[in-house]
Amino acid sequence: MKIGAKQKLVMIGDSITDAGRARPIAEGHGQLGNGYVAMVDALIGAAYPDRLIRVVNVGTSGNTVRDLKNRWQTDVVEQKPDWLSIMIGTNDVWRQFDCPKFPEWAVHPEEYEKTYDELLTATKPSLKGLVLLTPFYIEPNKAEPMRARMDQYGAVVKKLATKHDAIFVDTQAAYDKALGSLYPGAFAGDRVHPNAHGSGVLALAFLKAVGFSL
Repeated sequence: MKIGAKQKLVMIGDSITDAGRARPIAEGHGQLGNGYVAMVDALIGAAYPDRLIRVVNVGTSGNTVRDLKNRWQTDVVEQKPDWLSIMIGTNDVWRQFDCPKFPEWAVHPEEYEKTYDELLTATKPSLKGLVLLTPFYIEPNKAEPMRARMDQYGAVVKKLATKHDAIFVDTQAAYDKALGSLYPGAFAGDRVHPNAHGSGVLALAFLKAVGFSL
């Protein structure tokens, strides 16, 4: 696995990362929430107990990339991660659909890419590894408006991963594969916030990308 012994992995994002984590900074048993971050920590600890890898969850529900920018200093820079994992974009897109009366709450692609790029440019030199996960919408119909919009943001993440030499995790592709067998509600009631099975899809996609092996 690419994450080395005694290295620190900070995972940042929105509610999907948050998953009920402890505050202000979540680290340690029972602190990481009930989502994919806790699963990543558990599996790394089980398969690589000798590496003593620290996993920190700083996901915050409702966040867009604007919010990440506002808390980047305390929640990323001051944590001094060796590895940084980012999954952001769901709310940037969702606000375009669930809050049409408040267009200023949404973050459109140009701002999304610019802000995300600025954060990566400032932070990448201090890291040993960077993992970028796409936002996703658990919907098999690619023509459905929110799914189509989410795919645009996923393409931005892929572009930034290439630019910044980051590990790219296509979470949408992981869900699309799973949707070949089960319907969206099997992974998330609202097609956004994963249940245990849905979180498992994310955890496995992340771990595969960083070279995890049993």
